[in-house]
Amino acid sequence: MYIKFCRNYGADKKDEAGTGLSPESKLSVDLEGKKAGNQTQGNVFLYRVACLSLSIICLLLLLVVVVLGMKLQTGSTAVCDGTEETTPENKQCSMEHCRRWFPNRQTKQVGCHQCPDGWIPLGRSCFYLSRFRLNWDEGQRNCTARGGSLAVISDPTLQTFLTEQGEMKYWIGLRRQGGTWNWVNNTVLQQSYWSDAQPKGDCGVLSSTEPAEKNWMKARCEVYTYFICQRQF
Repeated sequence: MYIKFCRNYGADKKDEAGTGLSPESKLSVDLEGKKAGNQTQGNVFLYRVACLSLSIICLLLLLVVVVLGMKLQTGSTAVCDGTEETTPENKQCSMEHCRRWFPNRQTKQVGCHQCPDGWIPLGRSCFYLSRFRLNWDEGQRNCTARGGSLAVISDPTLQTFLTEQGEMKYWIGLRRQGGTWNWVNNTVLQQSYWSDAQPKGDCGVLSSTEPAEKNWMKARCEVYTYFICQRQF
């Protein structure tokens, strides 16, 4: 029995000598191997989670792109039917533009126009109420340079509109020539809104501080006051 114990002890020593590792070293190697295996499994798990997250984000982005594309195809309508709409290229357009963009649309009037900055729209015209004073001739030249003329008031709706929009006294496109009051578009005055108290003068002024029914005044054309420009689509 003593001999068997010695043989076993000698075999263990031989194994330790063959590997060159002590029992403590072998235990350390085993622990490190297990630790490395756990770290590898953890890294693989994190990698899989990251891939899954990126895949979900990509799918969501693709879904957003598809939805936006469908909205752009179905929601871009610049209708030329009397309503104010913008166009694909800019905020101002003409009947030719509308017909070119929407050839299958039956258009009755130009409705896709917008007035320049500082101008007020009404119907098929834009109006500019100045904030500086000129005499009648200078006001007309200023309006011409802006692409229009002094305002021609042709109906009660426009008369009321300009009265409500204004805050001062404004030149309008009305002037007396040879005893007849004419508009700048060479039409003779038909309907008027003269106030009761009338000074002398050959040019027409609209006073927005008075009721629209009677707020036109006669003034000398050399007087400096504000003015209203009008330009049509």
